[in-house]
Amino acid sequence: MSAEAPSPDTGRRPLVLGLGCERGTPPGELVDLAISIVTRPEDVAFVATLDMRAEEPAMQAVARHFSVPLVTFSAARLETETPRLANPSDLVFAHAGCHGVAEAAALAQAGAGGRLVVEKTKSAHATAAVAESFQALAAVSSQGDSMSSHFDSSREHI
Repeated sequence: MSAEAPSPDTGRRPLVLGLGCERGTPPGELVDLAISIVTRPEDVAFVATLDMRAEEPAMQAVARHFSVPLVTFSAARLETETPRLANPSDLVFAHAGCHGVAEAAALAQAGAGGRLVVEKTKSAHATAAVAESFQALAAVSSQGDSMSSHFDSSREHI
């Protein structure tokens, strides 16, 4: 299988769910937001966000809900995605150091050829976006650079 081919099992490309949230966002709010924008939950391969939100219970809850790893990126890495964002925000930059979190995290994990399939969607305290990947995500997630981190959501206990 080539890196740009759809999954042979489904004929679909893997999805990355990008998330952003305020500190203390209720887990149910973020899970509900994620569910509302993901039309192919079986194709979600990763949940991705800003490294400063890695320990947020809401982020962990979404990764557990989809049974996928939570991948995080530094603000500097997310800022490099700004040219590809559908909704860059100066306000987000002032708070987080990057012009977008949900869209940028989804695109960063999806890789250079990835594209947004759901632009930033907001709830009261969070944002979510979905990117489709055109490369093997296992290769993207194992690059080993210091810009991203991975958390195994299956190890978390409620």
